[in-house]
Amino acid sequence: MNKIKDGWFGESNQLWPGQAMSLQVENVLFHEKSKYQDVLVFKSKTYGNVLVLDGVIQCTERDEFSYQEMLAHIPLNSHPRPRKVLIIGGGDGGILREVIKHPDVERVDQCEIDDKVIEVSKQYLPKMAESFSSPKLHLHVGDGFEYMKAHQGQYDVIITDSSDPVGPASSLFQKSYYELMKSALKPDGILACQGECLWLHLELIKGMLEFCRSLFPVSDYAYTTIPTYPSGQIGFILCSKNPIT
Repeated sequence: MNKIKDGWFGESNQLWPGQAMSLQVENVLFHEKSKYQDVLVFKSKTYGNVLVLDGVIQCTERDEFSYQEMLAHIPLNSHPRPRKVLIIGGGDGGILREVIKHPDVERVDQCEIDDKVIEVSKQYLPKMAESFSSPKLHLHVGDGFEYMKAHQGQYDVIITDSSDPVGPASSLFQKSYYELMKSALKPDGILACQGECLWLHLELIKGMLEFCRSLFPVSDYAYTTIPTYPSGQIGFILCSKNPIT
């Protein structure tokens, strides 16, 4: 709770040195340490309810759609028939909500390691978490790495909705993780991953695209604008096993 002072939540982090983001807080709705991270939800004055993990804003009710829609719909609309989808992370439910809008999708497997994020999102972010009741969903609370190792060559689309590359999430930005996703995709499969901010992490993005282009015939970077993410911009790494996608 030391992130909230004088009625304002302040986000500062080593990944965006010399700058900070603040939101005015009306009241704190939830705060608890899960097995994996510090989980905070507060009602803001102008952005609705806000989910914060380890001191970093993950989503707000006002602007979350900008991130969720782009990360989900770019790969799904790029695949000719995305019937089976895997989501890694995404415990707030936003990516799942967008994925099941596609009529071709028959089954969604989702791996979220922290069930506390799912529980809190259902209570405080119900419009994002509404699709956890979908019959298309098969939810797995556990490690996405281990899940993919046991499910090779099964998915049309894999979407990774991760936090920033510090702590446990840092492994999701490495070549070995993309190799694992590649092996879990079908021959014409497509992946999309949270790809950080051009203004802050250009060298990281360049390095990721370099190893992605050594693994996939098609790799690219897309982005969207979103006011409550650092510098107001967030990107997506996109890769396809199909050279003509």
